[in-house]
Amino acid sequence: MKTERHQDIKKTIRKTYGKIALQERSSESGSSCCAPGCCSGGGVGDSPAQAATVVGYETSELESVPQASILGVGCGAPVKFADLQKGETVVDLGSGGGIDVFLSANKVTKVGRVIGIDMTDEMLGRARRNAKAGGYTNVDFRKGDIEKRIPVDDDSADVVISNCVLNLTMDKVNAFKEIHRILKHSGRMVISDLVTDAEIAPIHADLEKWCSCIDGALTKEHYIESIRQAGFQNVEVLSEQLYTEDHNQLDGKRKKISSIVIKAIK
Repeated sequence: MKTERHQDIKKTIRKTYGKIALQERSSESGSSCCAPGCCSGGGVGDSPAQAATVVGYETSELESVPQASILGVGCGAPVKFADLQKGETVVDLGSGGGIDVFLSANKVTKVGRVIGIDMTDEMLGRARRNAKAGGYTNVDFRKGDIEKRIPVDDDSADVVISNCVLNLTMDKVNAFKEIHRILKHSGRMVISDLVTDAEIAPIHADLEKWCSCIDGALTKEHYIESIRQAGFQNVEVLSEQLYTEDHNQLDGKRKKISSIVIKAIK
């Protein structure tokens, strides 16, 4: 039963984000995704670019990347906190249309390298087209399931970033172990994600709310403990703010969803 439920959730995630990759977000098409307007019922950000500024992206940053990479999904701006340096190797988990990959590529310059990982074929296709259109030669997009195995060599990345993706996984500890595996010694993980004050077990989860980054969210304490279980040190919350509230169908209470940015060191 657990395996079947997990497969249902993963299938729904692929279907949902595959649709997003094939069209611009609108009030009709973006009802189930990780973005301010999706989780709160719409109304925040009339365009993907406006939604991106709501969660922390600067307009000047958005103007520096291919516009088709801006899908308006995500709950933060991890590149802002990653302190990327020229020549570094960066891995972006759940890279979507490529926005954080391209922002990272601009910072590490052509002597650096950025690898985007996504499990949705439609997203990978869109990101690769964006890279070609933008003339990016130091980026690579690969297909992978991050909670099983990230298609990146051991001890090869200086930095791993992610934007509102780890909460979509079911085996979060294993996903963090995979991040730990691919990072170099003293490498850093900087991720934006959502946490909650009331977790829901996958068996009780609503598939649409899981895709909206709501029902898959852990408590902040459980999230941090999952990172430590994976072997990380110096786990630090860099930013935290209320994201939205959601009605809990199990007990009738409203649970709070917060957006956080977390840094940890291998």
